[in-house]
Amino acid sequence: MIKNGHHTSNEQGIESGAKQGDLACSPEKRKRSVRVWCDGCHFPSLPPSTTLQYKMVRAIKWVDEIVEGAPYVTTLDTLDKYNSDFCVHGDDITLTVDGKDTYAEVKREGRYRECRRTQGVSTTDLVGRMLLMTKTHHSNIDNSDYQQHTDNFGKGPKGHSPWTGVSQFLQTSQKIIQFASGKEAQPGDTIIYVAGAFDLFHIGHVDFLETVYKQAERPYVIVGLHFDQEVNRYKGKNYPIMNIHERTLSVLACRYVSEVVIGAPYAVGKDLLDHFKVDLVCHGKTEVFPDRDTADPYAEPKKRGIFRTVDSGNGLTTDDIVQRIIKNRLLFEARNQKKEAKEIAVYEAMKSQAEGEQAGDSAQAAQ
Repeated sequence: MIKNGHHTSNEQGIESGAKQGDLACSPEKRKRSVRVWCDGCHFPSLPPSTTLQYKMVRAIKWVDEIVEGAPYVTTLDTLDKYNSDFCVHGDDITLTVDGKDTYAEVKREGRYRECRRTQGVSTTDLVGRMLLMTKTHHSNIDNSDYQQHTDNFGKGPKGHSPWTGVSQFLQTSQKIIQFASGKEAQPGDTIIYVAGAFDLFHIGHVDFLETVYKQAERPYVIVGLHFDQEVNRYKGKNYPIMNIHERTLSVLACRYVSEVVIGAPYAVGKDLLDHFKVDLVCHGKTEVFPDRDTADPYAEPKKRGIFRTVDSGNGLTTDDIVQRIIKNRLLFEARNQKKEAKEIAVYEAMKSQAEGEQAGDSAQAAQ
């Protein structure tokens, strides 16, 4: 079990040549809260709908404001316009159509910070798993078919890109700590428990959790995540697409969630309800699969009169997203190959430049 909560401004994982507190702003600005600019594209699990994009982004607990129609190239004017101290981006590269770094200007002025991406949890990798549709994608099994597919999907004409190539996700305690720093339930809070797979965490999940959150004036929402094998038992096919570690971080990032139980039992029994002092158990309109012994997994909370079915009004499922990706397979593969080729070219150029500078420094030192 791990708890959820908001981060402080002194976040681990942000890297730069300067210390995080050494911001390119006046001492007066440093006295207030640090404002960080972070931009990106829409979620691949959603159609290009502005309303849905906003709702998904707002569900991320560290997001305070959203800017509509943000420019693709981040400039100093952009940061100043929105009163931002600096810009944060992942360790992949984004380029304009003419091959220029979209963050070049803010980098030159020292108002750029880089945050390492959680390795293996990328759009490229997840799309690759959905397209392959095997049962071994979320394990460490050395599967030749999957490896061949990921090689084809995550490789450009000259090799893997270090930013978007497919890789295995490795969970560490530090990753969990970075996402979890929450509070204990307080007297007067309503302890609400929900359970499920929450695979490919999407807008359907967000709407459901928001609806659950609104069931009480002072909600404390605990999400029980089932282990991969359990999810595969009741959902079949190749589910879950994301493994238990990846699903844990996805759910932890949601502002409506207070705690996560990793590997929660499928049946919501007496011990679980008593241990967490659960006041209310919620489930959506989706089908409730029976337990291994064909019993109702929600028999105990129903017996206690604390079970409630909630309707979020959103019928989107993980299977809907998988089918959408498969339908557009060729488009995704073409997009990835194009991006890979561009990134590899830039990476090689950066590598050559660094080697040249190093050789120059060595020659100068020798003189």
